[in-house]
Amino acid sequence: MGGLAGFALGGLLGSMLFGGGMGGGMGGGLGLMEILLIGGGIFLLYRMMKNRQVATHPAPSYGQGYGGSQPQAQPQLQMYQAEAVDTGPSELDRGVSHIRQMDSSFDPARFGDPASDIFFRVQAAWMARDMSQASASITPEMAATLQKDCDRLRGQGRINRLDNIAVRSVAVTEAWQENGQDYVTVHFLASLLDYTVEERSGQVVEGSRTEPVKFEEYWTFVRPVGPNAWRLSAIQQG
Repeated sequence: MGGLAGFALGGLLGSMLFGGGMGGGMGGGLGLMEILLIGGGIFLLYRMMKNRQVATHPAPSYGQGYGGSQPQAQPQLQMYQAEAVDTGPSELDRGVSHIRQMDSSFDPARFGDPASDIFFRVQAAWMARDMSQASASITPEMAATLQKDCDRLRGQGRINRLDNIAVRSVAVTEAWQENGQDYVTVHFLASLLDYTVEERSGQVVEGSRTEPVKFEEYWTFVRPVGPNAWRLSAIQQG
């Protein structure tokens, strides 16, 4: 016991045991009252010291190690769950949701099929140097851009060949709506033989007929909102 409480109890016990205070007033001997007071004081001292020992050495908590009983494990799990942050749907998920409002059948997981069809159609028109062959699959602006390159090749008397195309993956990366249009961007990863030959001689002037190269591009498709046909509107190198 510390402080004033311990000091007062110590003085009381000392006066009783050594003849002062109440013991002196009753002939210097220990009477029943003195014995009871001494016993009560000792018991009180014992209880208070016991309580302090318990407070100083708390009971061990469970759930901190392997294989023990874990009455605290559940509260810890609940605290962890409460701190978890729900980031909500991604930009792609939100874009797909907007497109599905007017076309419930739209599925990004199956969009690879129509995207690949347009992909091969455009490649064939490119090698023919005539983008009108794929006019139904390309926006007029994109067709005009690609046709300029085709005309440049034709003027040089060259043909760019794209052979043995092996598509490795087709994945939708973006989807959104803008000004009454649906937009979807697809990532194409493929390998192919990309080389340029002279139209007359067939001699390779650029690239290789035998060494495949990696093809990685992002193709963006557009259509009027709703279940309409898609067209290629932009190409970006990966």
